[in-house]
Amino acid sequence: MVQSNIRFEQVNKSFGTLRVVDDLNLVIEQGEFVSLLGPSGSGKTTILMMLAGFEAPTSGTISLGSQRIDQLPPHKRNMGVVFQNYALFPHMDVASNVAFPLEMRGTPKAEIGERVTRVLDMVQLGALKDRKPSQLSGGQQQRVALARALVFEPSVVLMDEPLGALDKQLREQMQLDIRALHRRLGLTIVFVTHDQSEALTMSDRIAVFNRGKIEQIGSPREIYDQPHSRFVAQFIGETNLVEGTLAENGKSGATVALPGGGQIRVQPSGAQLASQKILVSVRPERIRLDTGNKADNSYSATITDAVYHGDHLRIQLDDDAFGFIVKADRKQAELAPGDRVTVSFSASDCWMLPA
Repeated sequence: MVQSNIRFEQVNKSFGTLRVVDDLNLVIEQGEFVSLLGPSGSGKTTILMMLAGFEAPTSGTISLGSQRIDQLPPHKRNMGVVFQNYALFPHMDVASNVAFPLEMRGTPKAEIGERVTRVLDMVQLGALKDRKPSQLSGGQQQRVALARALVFEPSVVLMDEPLGALDKQLREQMQLDIRALHRRLGLTIVFVTHDQSEALTMSDRIAVFNRGKIEQIGSPREIYDQPHSRFVAQFIGETNLVEGTLAENGKSGATVALPGGGQIRVQPSGAQLASQKILVSVRPERIRLDTGNKADNSYSATITDAVYHGDHLRIQLDDDAFGFIVKADRKQAELAPGDRVTVSFSASDCWMLPA
C-alpha cells in the first residue's frame, strides 16, 4: 500500500453561481480516520466526490502523496468507496459483488477467489457468499459494500454516510466495527457524516464544515471541549450559551460579567477577546445540581421541566440571569418542575467564544 497523504490546496467547487466548496485547504495523513462533519448543504459530500473522482474541482488541486490526482479518472486513484445506499448489484451474489472491482482490474481468477474469501472472512460474511443482496439485512449489505471497497487493497477508503440507513443499535455496532478495522489494517479513511456522535466515536480528527468552509478541525476532544465558534459549539452535541462581557482574562482564569448582574468564572483563553460581548459555553453534562460541593460558579434556579431519558434526566432550568439545560444523574429522578435547586459548575468546564 502506498504510504502517502491527501492534500487539498485552494480547492473550490461551484455549480453555476453557487459555490459549494470555498477555498479548501486540508491535509489528511496516511492512516488517519478523518470525518467531514456538517449539516446538509455544507459541502462535505461534494469534497468526497471530488476526492473519488466523480466530481472535478472548479479550481485548486488534489494530491495523493506526490501525485496530483484531480485530473485522473476514478479507477486510477486506488480508492475504495462505500456509498450511503451501498450500490450493490442486485442480480449478483455476495461473492460476485465483492469480486467485481478485481475483475475490472484484470486480476487473475485464482487470485480473485483468494482475495474475496479473505475479505469476506474479515467482515464476517464468509458463510453468506452465495446470497443475493435482497436476502441480507441492512447491516450485512453494509459489510458487503465495505468488503468490496477493501478487496483491491486501496490506499484510501471513502465513506459517504454508510450507516445512515441502519437502526440505532446496529449503527453503533458498525461504528465500532469500522473503527476496529481501521486500526487493524492501518487504513486511511475519509468519512462523511452529519451525525455528531458518530464523528466523535470514530474519528482521529473531525473537520466541521459550514457553507463550504472548515469552521474548525481537530481531535474529537478539542472540537467538543474547545469550540471556536457558536456554530461548532451548537452543532457538536448540546451546549448552554450565556452572553456576557469579558471583565477579566488572566493566566489563572477569566471573569464574564452577566447583563443582569452576577458573573461567571471561566477557564483562561489564549484567544484575542477584547472587553466586548462574548459567549460562554457550558455543556449540560458538566453542570451539577444540589451537590453541596464548593464550585467556581453557583446559582439558584427553578426547574421548569424534567424528562427521564433512562441513563440521565434532561432538566430545563430558569432563573433571573439565564436558562440552562442540565443532564442530571438518573438518581435525581425525584426532581420535578417547580423545585428550587442549586446549580454549580467549575470554571474549567466553561469555554469562551466570540459572540
